[in-house]
Amino acid sequence: MSTALSDLQLPQVTEHVSSQEFVLDKYIDDLYEKRGSTREKALGALVDAFESFVLLGLVEDKYVTLLSQFTNSIKKGSTTEVCMACRAIGLLAMTLGPGSSSHEIMDESHPQLLRILQTWPDASKMISALDCLAVVTFVGATDLAETQLSLKAIWDVIHPKSGSNVGIIRKPKPPLLAAAVSAWAFLLTTVGSSRRNTDSWKEPITFLSSLLEAEDRAVRIAAGEALALCFELKLLDVSSSEEADVDSDTRESSGSKNQLFLNMQGLKAKISGLVYNLSMEAGGRGADKKNLNDQRDLFQRISDFIKSGECPEETLRLSGKNGILRVTSWHESIQLNYLRRFLGRGFLKHAQDNDLLHDIFDIKMDRIENMSNTEKKIFRSEEEKGRALKLNKERRLAQERKQNILDEQYG
Repeated sequence: MSTALSDLQLPQVTEHVSSQEFVLDKYIDDLYEKRGSTREKALGALVDAFESFVLLGLVEDKYVTLLSQFTNSIKKGSTTEVCMACRAIGLLAMTLGPGSSSHEIMDESHPQLLRILQTWPDASKMISALDCLAVVTFVGATDLAETQLSLKAIWDVIHPKSGSNVGIIRKPKPPLLAAAVSAWAFLLTTVGSSRRNTDSWKEPITFLSSLLEAEDRAVRIAAGEALALCFELKLLDVSSSEEADVDSDTRESSGSKNQLFLNMQGLKAKISGLVYNLSMEAGGRGADKKNLNDQRDLFQRISDFIKSGECPEETLRLSGKNGILRVTSWHESIQLNYLRRFLGRGFLKHAQDNDLLHDIFDIKMDRIENMSNTEKKIFRSEEEKGRALKLNKERRLAQERKQNILDEQYG
């Protein structure tokens, strides 16, 4: 679909939107086909289009149909079809942005995504469902309770022992575990430091600290980013009101009022030591030097942040003079990395044209500066058409005024 849309040239300007809509409708029709390979091809084309363009104007009136067919693919499709459908739902939510439409997408897709996460099929389905759940909740959730529901579902993948499922306790393999921790941290960025109770965060933070000693480097990196966010949100800090609550509830034990504080201080010290060690890790024979350097760099930044409060900074130039994306905190860095990975090759286009990303990262864009030559011609053609209509209207009004004056003088 992206090829079909991008091939449109200036002579087709008047048919540009209708041509896009025609191609979109064709692939929607193919989603109704019984043959799985036809549906997979249509999903692949739609995902490609969602990455390549911000199709807000085309999908606003079609999102219900698209969502229905995407969820049907999750219910009955092959592994490939399920993975593409999950991705398509996430991209649809990002295209529509916050509001009632994306909230409906979250509500409708949630049961199917939870079913995947609770039944533990193959890892690719699980990872696709995690990404989709994180993105649709990030865009569509309207209150803390909705976000917490998704956070719990993701945490039950990270640490199944704490979940509600009975029977055999499953242990996620490293790729799934790293994906789940990243998705959890991404959603945690929306919670905010004001929505916290330190005691309730002790167990997840303790478990995340244990992942810093995991054998898999991707797991260690994901856990490190999540813990940096926990420090930034002050989830390890005990407030005076919490100490008072502990004191009033446990009067039988004279030392209990300081126990939570001491526990969290000990946990901070443990994490700080592990982070420092990872920032200095030596590479053994056959070590992947690039990934090792990435780990050292990340944990050095985390170590600096724990010691001095120095936040990471990153600047991306999207285009021209004004198109700049700048992050200056861990929660912004985690959001940027997650969305950049999720959007893949479509990140630059969405960073330039998608209002959702503009709002998240406070991006100020000069729209015409980012357009391709064909898009600029289309835009300028529409501008010229608008100016011509305005001039014609002004001439008509001037003629009418002149005629009214003549009528008054000679009438």
